[in-house]
Amino acid sequence: MENFKKVSASRITLSQLMLPSHSNFSGKIHGGYILSLMDQIAFACASKYSGKYCVTASVDTVDFLNPIEVGELVTLKSSVNYVGRTSMVVGIRVTSQNIQTGKIKHCNSSYFTMVAKDGNGKSSPVPGLILSNLEEVRRFYDALRRISSKKEHQAIERTFDFSSDEALKNLQLFNVKLKI
Repeated sequence: MENFKKVSASRITLSQLMLPSHSNFSGKIHGGYILSLMDQIAFACASKYSGKYCVTASVDTVDFLNPIEVGELVTLKSSVNYVGRTSMVVGIRVTSQNIQTGKIKHCNSSYFTMVAKDGNGKSSPVPGLILSNLEEVRRFYDALRRISSKKEHQAIERTFDFSSDEALKNLQLFNVKLKI
């Protein structure tokens, strides 16, 4: 029998109080600090699931939806949403809570592609994924859609002639000036 694990075997939650040392010049929590926490939880989630050391291969769309204030409690929740042969897509949701009012806001959602490594640094197979409910099925198919879209985009980029007359003419639609 092949090795399979439930999505629940990957779940990790991390909460941290935001301190003044985490803030940027405008007094909000620095986006780079949040990205660092996201990378840490993606590593923990993928490593917990695969039982192996994992590295970040890519990060899909990081949209900062709401600013995080000093003094808020930030919570990151992660789970493996998709597995390939050696890779996993880890979904991460970031929320912040004002401790005094109790108000919770969604600050970010992102998807990290993590690759499992063996002791020699070579990509290593990961367990298959058991989907236990329709929400897990939806997340799996969303990951498939993102992967497919990324592959289509890469194929277009490989064949697109940015120096063609049409491409150069289309630059007029943007806020650029062509001086070649």
